[in-house]
Amino acid sequence: MNRFEGPGGKEARIRYLDGDFQVLSPGSFVRCAVSGEIIPLDELKYWSVARQEPYATPEISLDRELEMNPELRQRRKG
Repeated sequence: MNRFEGPGGKEARIRYLDGDFQVLSPGSFVRCAVSGEIIPLDELKYWSVARQEPYATPEISLDRELEMNPELRQRRKG
């Protein structure tokens, strides 16, 4: 049995806040909004409050931010 099976082995519903998150529906993990990768709640570090999306890595988070806000690419290059 893997660590996401059994009691509590379901996907949680989360409300993402600034610097914290609130569990709305219990579970042991969420899925990355971009890659679909499973993120255990105790390893969840990256999310967007504005889009209410979790991300598996900081690179995915940055890529998503640049995708949603292309004007940021100009600032990054300058």
